[in-house]
Amino acid sequence: MMDTEQLWDYPEVFTLAVKATRADIDAFGHVNNVVYLRWLTECAWAHSAAVGLPEAKCVQLRRGMAVRAIHVDFLASAYEGEELLVGNWVSKNDGLRATRQYQIINPATCKTLLRGHLNFVCVNLDNGRPARMPPEFTAKYQVGLRQDNHLPSGS
Repeated sequence: MMDTEQLWDYPEVFTLAVKATRADIDAFGHVNNVVYLRWLTECAWAHSAAVGLPEAKCVQLRRGMAVRAIHVDFLASAYEGEELLVGNWVSKNDGLRATRQYQIINPATCKTLLRGHLNFVCVNLDNGRPARMPPEFTAKYQVGLRQDNHLPSGS
């Protein structure tokens, strides 16, 4: 595979490598849309673990990040056997809400397959209500993009 640095929309990306399996393919012969959402979620959890906030730590702190809104633009299809990279950046964190921006690329074709962002709110795991992030969250979920950065239009 080629060096992917120039394929990312923004620098300092956290990436997760995924491979499209037979189980990911729908009746139209390409990766099902729901699988892309699973990959975004897996990337967020991998990033959280990499910065020191695995699921167990969140449970211990009795706080979690719940998805409030999802926006994705599907730009190209992926197919069985393709190895892809899912990248994400934290673009907003106000101590209650956070936004992660995503990009999925196919390094073999140099194509961006998906761009999107997910908006999260911190919740108290005891009552399910929104709650301020504990200091560990605000320290670990550092904004990697300025809030005035916008997703590039299609590729």
